[in-house]
Amino acid sequence: MKKFLILLITLIVITSCKDDDDAKFGALNVDFINKAGSDLITLNAGFYTNMSNETYTVSELKYIISNIVLIKENGEEFIYPVADSYFLINEEVSSSKQITLDDIDAGVYTKIRFGVGVDQSNYPLNGVTNFIPTAEESGMLWSWSAGYKFVKFEGSFTPQGGTSSDFLLHIGSHGTVLDNYKEITLDISNTLTIGDQTTSNLSIETDVAKIFDSTNTYSLEQKSDVQVDPVNAPILAENISTMFAINNASN
Repeated sequence: MKKFLILLITLIVITSCKDDDDAKFGALNVDFINKAGSDLITLNAGFYTNMSNETYTVSELKYIISNIVLIKENGEEFIYPVADSYFLINEEVSSSKQITLDDIDAGVYTKIRFGVGVDQSNYPLNGVTNFIPTAEESGMLWSWSAGYKFVKFEGSFTPQGGTSSDFLLHIGSHGTVLDNYKEITLDISNTLTIGDQTTSNLSIETDVAKIFDSTNTYSLEQKSDVQVDPVNAPILAENISTMFAINNASN
């Protein structure tokens, strides 16, 4: 009996090692391309017009991407480790607009899901301590008690026939009272194949024009400074949730 148990344990160990050896993992580069309509964002230089006939320029654009999940064609989900799944996209820093996800299960994926901001389970500052210095250095924290700014969108605007003024839109959650965290699911139309020990690429376009014109129409003349705002911040957060689209996937 003792010899049988030893043999059984040996077989289990060998089988487990074989399964580990057979596991296949690849990497994925995700590029974020920031645009206003069909035009690439050019900080402090580009001029864009919203549906309220307000011409605007962009001086700062930053947003937090989090909780990334890749979904296979059979519905199986690969959840990227949450502690490593917080990224700051900063239009001013080119390198920040490409994030690399390592050790992804090989397979064919047809959807990607991610959050904009920080979800309530990690709000205001729990569970993502490795991301706090990045957020703090980039001005994406209101304070240690209030938590994160999910989107920071600033510039100047000129209403039709009016004079130029600055605008400042800082959208985030505030404790458990005001939750502006949004999750987005995008279809990858031509599918994405993650191969063993290979790196695939995915491009996502972020259209900031939809911050003004999407589910809701928002005029900066209505209010050009939105921060801890229980009325206007949710309206803008809803629009923000529509501004992402898959541009291209390549294997």
